[in-house]
Order: sequence, then structure tokens, then C-alpha cells
Amino acid sequence: MDKGSVVRDLFDRIAGRYDMANRVMTGGMDGIWRRQAAALIDVPNDARLLDLCCGTGALAQVLARKVPEGEVVGIDFSPKMLDIARANQGYSNIRYLQGDVLTLPFADAYFDGATMGFSMRNVVDIGACLDEVRRVLKPGSSFVNLEIGKPANKLWRRTFYFYFYNVLPTLGGLVGGDKAAYRYLPQSLVNFPDADALSQLFKTSGFACVQCILLMGGAVTMHVGTTAQAPKHPHTIEAHVRALEEHAPAPA
Repeated sequence: MDKGSVVRDLFDRIAGRYDMANRVMTGGMDGIWRRQAAALIDVPNDARLLDLCCGTGALAQVLARKVPEGEVVGIDFSPKMLDIARANQGYSNIRYLQGDVLTLPFADAYFDGATMGFSMRNVVDIGACLDEVRRVLKPGSSFVNLEIGKPANKLWRRTFYFYFYNVLPTLGGLVGGDKAAYRYLPQSLVNFPDADALSQLFKTSGFACVQCILLMGGAVTMHVGTTAQAPKHPHTIEAHVRALEEHAPAPA
């Protein structure tokens, strides 16, 4: 069985308690991080947005509030995650599709912006995924990737890694109901690129104006890239970035 099938099966198994487990494991911060990621998508209220690996739709619902006259498309390869997303759908402008982020079923230059939340480290081929995201975005559109990071500060990294690799699997297993799944999820960070390497992958795939915002001392990162043409209002994105960096909480 390939990695993609293994990951899909894993997320199907934990779908029912996934949101609750995330809230417990992050102390409720995951919702704040998603709102911060959505804030970096600067689009009119009739824009068409894409949420990749949308899971239960937590980030897609935040995006839907930004574009009340537009549309949000959430795509994920886990049917059970999508079942929950559709059951919890509170916005009429969200459409959920089952699909693979490595072969997106959309025309070139179809979307005005895109996001991905806490899923890139589970993608089999990060470069291919980034190529696909760039392909389906209109010129000057932004892609925001929210993900677990690898803190640069050695002391904070040791503290965070102790929680992430030791406490989180136990806590996730208890709340999420699947200990094996929550032992795998932290391991997905081991071979994942650090912040600088991921920025370079964005650039290699053709994204410009690539910026990385460190949250929680780098334990969480937000990478922002725009497609070839400069965005209509680049200063707005830069202002959001500065505000997030200035108000980011210091590591405990």
C-alpha cells in the first residue's frame, strides 16, 4: 500500500473526533491560526478560493466569510472527512470535492487564492503539489500554507519536540480515539522541510514574493507566495505579515 493510501485510511479513521482533538492538543489555538492564515488572502468578496486538504472544513468556513458573494472549493482525499465537512456546512458558498492535490481537477488560472492547513507534511510530493497550486491560481494570486514548523531556537525546539513527539500522541490518542494514528502524525514532521527549505520549494515552483511568518516561536509557520504577476495590493499582504509578526506570542 502506498503512502497516500495509508494517510487517507488514517484520516478516515480519525475523522469523527478530528476537530475536538485539534482543539485539545493546541489549547484552542488552531482556530486562531486558521483565521490568521485566511487574513493573508487579499481578495474581493466575490472571489473564488480553494482550500486544499480541507478535512472537516474548518479553514474553508473561515474563507467562506471572506467571500460572501463568491465561492470556496474544499478538496480532500478522505471521504469521511468530507462527510463531516458537508454535515457541518454553515455556508451556502462552499463546495466540497473528493480529489488529490497532486492532480487537481480544475482548469488553469481558475482560483483567486488558495490555502492549506496542517496538511503539507502529509503530501507525497511537495514540489508537485506546489506546481499544481500555482497552475490553478490566477496571475497575482496568493497561496497560504499553514503548517507545524521546526523552531530554530534550540531550547524551544527541544521543549516543543518533547510535547509534539511524546505528549501529543498520548493526548491525541485519548481524545481522538486512535493511538496509532496519533503516533504517526507527529512522525510526519521528521522528514518535512524546515521553514527556509519550504520557502525555497515555493520559489522553485514559481511562486514570487515568498514570505514565511513564524508563530509560537516557529512551532507553527505560515508560508505565503504569489503567482508570477505582482498582486494588486501587495502592501496589504505585507501589512498583515508585519502585524502578525509584531503580535505573535512568545514561546512559553
